[in-house]
Parts: sequence; C-alpha cells; structure tokens
Amino acid sequence: MRIDLHAHSNVSDGTENPADVIASAAAAGLDVVALTDHDTTSGWSEAAAAAPGLGVALVPGMEVSCKSSEGISVHLLSYLHDPTHPGLLAEITKAKSARLTRAESMVAILAEDYELSWEDVIMHVTPGATLGRPHIADALVSMGAARDRSDAFASILTSRSRYFIPHYAPDPALAVELVLAAGGVPVFAHPVASARGRVVGLETFHDMIDAGLAGVEVDHRDNPEEGREFLRSLARKHDLLITGSSDYHGTGKPNLLGENVTSADALARIEDLASGTAVVRP
Repeated sequence: MRIDLHAHSNVSDGTENPADVIASAAAAGLDVVALTDHDTTSGWSEAAAAAPGLGVALVPGMEVSCKSSEGISVHLLSYLHDPTHPGLLAEITKAKSARLTRAESMVAILAEDYELSWEDVIMHVTPGATLGRPHIADALVSMGAARDRSDAFASILTSRSRYFIPHYAPDPALAVELVLAAGGVPVFAHPVASARGRVVGLETFHDMIDAGLAGVEVDHRDNPEEGREFLRSLARKHDLLITGSSDYHGTGKPNLLGENVTSADALARIEDLASGTAVVRP
C-alpha cells in the first residue's frame, strides 16, 4: 500500500484543485493521500467527492502554521480532526487574517522596487484560498522578477530580505492541544528541514510532546539524513508514530507525489487515535 500524507491544493498554495490532486495521486499509483492545505479545510468536500471514483482513499487533514518562542516557523499536520471545532477554527481564522494583513504590507514594500500591485497577487489566488507568500511569489514570476517560486523565495521573499514581514501564528504546543481537542492527530511536519531556515531546538520538541504530539514526519525531502536519524531516535524514545510524505504542491514545487510514503501501520494508528472525522475510502 502506497500512502502519502502531505499534499496541497489551490485552496492554499498548491496549483491543482482538490479533485485534481486526487487524480494526480491515482496517476502516481497511490492508494491513500492526505489533503493538508495550510490553515483551511475548504478543499475537503471536493476531494472527498472525487476520491471514491478514482480508487484513492482520502485522509482529510490540514497544515497548521505555528511559530515557536524562538520566532521559528513550525508546521503542524492535523489528521482527521473535526473541521468545525470552535477552538481550532478560531485560531486558524486568526492566523489566516494575520497572513492577509502581512501579505498586503509586503506587497506595499515590494511595490517600491517592483511594478507589483495587490491586484497582480490576487490574480494568482483561488477564491477563498489561504493567501500567503507563495501567491506573491507567483506574481513575481509572472512579471519576470523570478524564474519560479523557489527562486522568488530564495531571493526576493527570503526571511532575510527587507520585504519580509512576520505574522501571527499560534505556539506549536497550543496548536497540538487544539488539534487533539478537535479529535485530530497532530504530527510535526518536516521538523528538521534546515534548508528552509532555522529549525527549533529540543525544548520545542519536548513542549510539543508534553502537549500530546502524536508523530513526526521523518521521510521528507527537506529533512537531511542526520536529522532523520535524530527524529527516528526521538520517535522511539517517546513512542511517536513516523510518517513519510511528498509535501506535494502541483507545479508550485518540484516535490512528486509518492516520493516518500507512510506505512500502513502508521496510518492505522492515526485512525485509531482520531475521533474528529474519518478516512474517505473507495
């Protein structure tokens, strides 16, 4: 069984609609795929409608944007939670609002050096999608200021550039607690992805574990091998489940569906732990 538990659609920063993500998963030979858009579950219903006919099981999920006490970005995957839970919903709504305000401010600063407008960015956002830096990157690519998203993030939109503005995001331990309260299963996404920037220290790992963290995403292209060994050791010590995923974004990133996969045992454990919603099976 081939299981990929991390994929994005255009309701956040992927380039395919939710149904097409499922179709791409089927074409890639996957048996199971999780839709984990940033801070939103608005793609669940479309993906769930498409999955049975394409012979792919859907794990409804979400990637919660967090920020550690050191000011480091942390992403928490939530699987099979109740999308209407008021506590979790209130927190992601607050974070989405902060992302929007931040994006508007960044575009205003970028406009001082580039012929970029807010309308240029909006052209790249699916209605109702979680707006963020990837959409600004797409606008910069369209105007020829960057080769692709990766180039835009490595140069113009890096956290070290003068255009970068931080935004509100919940503490990762709080996010773990909220996911659990919503009946979901919290898994730390690409925890040691040093190529993306600074990674959190042991204190943040332990705070998340104390809050009830269920697992760590080990097999991910952005986790270096020495980091994967650290995560496997941590998982053994604290009885955390281990996942592997692509972090697929369509053409928004080079990541390919199924390039890293999760075991059937890990998925079964996720289902056992969850009480918020269920896997959609063919």
